Amino acid sequence: MEGLMDRPARTPGGHRRRADARWAVWLALAFAGVTTVLDWASGGLTAARADLWALLAVAVFAVLRPPRVTAGGRWLTVRGPVRVRRVRTDALAGVWRDGRIATRLLLWDAYGHRVTLDLGVLIADPLLWHELDTGARRSLEAGTLRHGTEVLRLLGRDLDDTATRGILGASGLE
Repeated sequence: MEGLMDRPARTPGGHRRRADARWAVWLALAFAGVTTVLDWASGGLTAARADLWALLAVAVFAVLRPPRVTAGGRWLTVRGPVRVRRVRTDALAGVWRDGRIATRLLLWDAYGHRVTLDLGVLIADPLLWHELDTGARRSLEAGTLRHGTEVLRLLGRDLDDTATRGILGASGLE
């Protein structure tokens, strides 16, 4: 059983995450450029103020950079700008869907660990959904999953519908 926990991690949605990270870099550089040029045009630019604008641009990048989501043998990890959070998918205790526009999935396991996951990550990579769904089924069989089975069922149906529409659209049959 411990061998399953040591299985190498998969980083789902790598292409989308790289595109989002590039977007965060461009926005941070634009912020640094605009603020520096405006400060220079006003005549107040000093080395200390240029350093401040650069530091604020780094902060903008840290806030906008998408979290890195990895999944492996019965666990899911979300690495944000400050924290790393991990849950055991085979010991899930509950699942909640949060938000109407920017929808997130809140997962917590029987050991008290919690993770917040953007649903766009699940849409971008079906392998991550497979890992989560497989772990949730194991949790249900083990009796630890007490909240959120309906949320997972509806989410699975929505993801299947999205994937089907994508396949039909790509093949020109839609």
